[in-house]
Amino acid sequence: MKRSMKSIALAVAVLGTTLLVSCGKQQGGQGQQNAPVEYKTVKVKAEDRTIDTKYSATIRGRQDIQVLPQVTGTLQQLCVTEGQRVRKGQTLFIIDQVPYQAALNTAKANLEAARAAEATAQLSYESTKNLHAQQVVSDFDLQTANNSLMQAKAAVAQANAAVTNAANSLSYTVVKSPADGVVGTLPYRVGALVGPSIPTPLTTVSDNHQMYVYFSMTEAQLLSKIREAGSAEAAVKAMPPVRLQLVDGSEYEESGVIETASGVVDQSTGSVSLRAVFNNPSGLLHSGSTGNIVIPVEYKQQLIVPAAAVKQLQTVHQVFKVEVVDGKRTAVGTNIRVAPYSTGKEFIVLSGLKVGDEIIADGAGMVKEGALVK
Repeated sequence: MKRSMKSIALAVAVLGTTLLVSCGKQQGGQGQQNAPVEYKTVKVKAEDRTIDTKYSATIRGRQDIQVLPQVTGTLQQLCVTEGQRVRKGQTLFIIDQVPYQAALNTAKANLEAARAAEATAQLSYESTKNLHAQQVVSDFDLQTANNSLMQAKAAVAQANAAVTNAANSLSYTVVKSPADGVVGTLPYRVGALVGPSIPTPLTTVSDNHQMYVYFSMTEAQLLSKIREAGSAEAAVKAMPPVRLQLVDGSEYEESGVIETASGVVDQSTGSVSLRAVFNNPSGLLHSGSTGNIVIPVEYKQQLIVPAAAVKQLQTVHQVFKVEVVDGKRTAVGTNIRVAPYSTGKEFIVLSGLKVGDEIIADGAGMVKEGALVK
């Protein structure tokens, strides 16, 4: 019995010790949680920033003209090579001319025959007219002779039209460049049968002394520019000169000008298409190439905060201001409105902060509301 009592007493003593140790640990943990944490802080100030914004772009010649034959025949000669610079009116291809030359010769012969028939009808009419004046023939005979003359004249007109048509068809066998530019690919070779209905054009002539560069920006970005300028036309004119980053990462030596902005929003992407024009004196830019349009955006005396100081929750941006609460430096979450453009390392704050505010500069995502700041 005494042994049982001693065992119970010992168990109670051990349990009490365990509880005391546990409570001590909990109090120690709570004390650690309330202890100030050392954070890197910074005071907000106003600065100037120029941010380069990039937009994926496609390069096109000022004119990309597909060259299609207007007559059917076999290719007899290729007069240019791929990539060759050509002038307007320069011969590109020659299609078999023999059948079209023969058609022109036939049309000319028919014209001569029609003219001879017209001359005969004219003589017959004059003779009938004289006889009618002498009352030798009737009015019917005179009218018949006149009708024959009119029919002969109409035949001459038809023959003339046939000659013109045949001459045009013959001229179409010589395919000429519709504009100054550079010759594209040549999918057909000598001997190939070509015609107006071929699925692929003979070639494409790109007028590339100036290049159009097409890119898109979001509707919200364009809308902010329109609000600043007052209208879409004014917004386009107010845009600064733009630069072109080529596909190899280098920057094109010439700057460009934004000329137009589409009035239609692409519903699938929520973006608006814009077009910039670049001079291409050296021919470095080629139609069909890609790159990036670089537009500088200037901000004057705006509040700048590090990107690491901003906690993002979907569309909400938050920083933690360091404020004195109950005599202690405390992290207080503050929502801010940022500019639509950023460098990736900084945010430009439009509202929510003022010059001189102290904020936690790093690790905003790990900061808890009300945390004590060392």
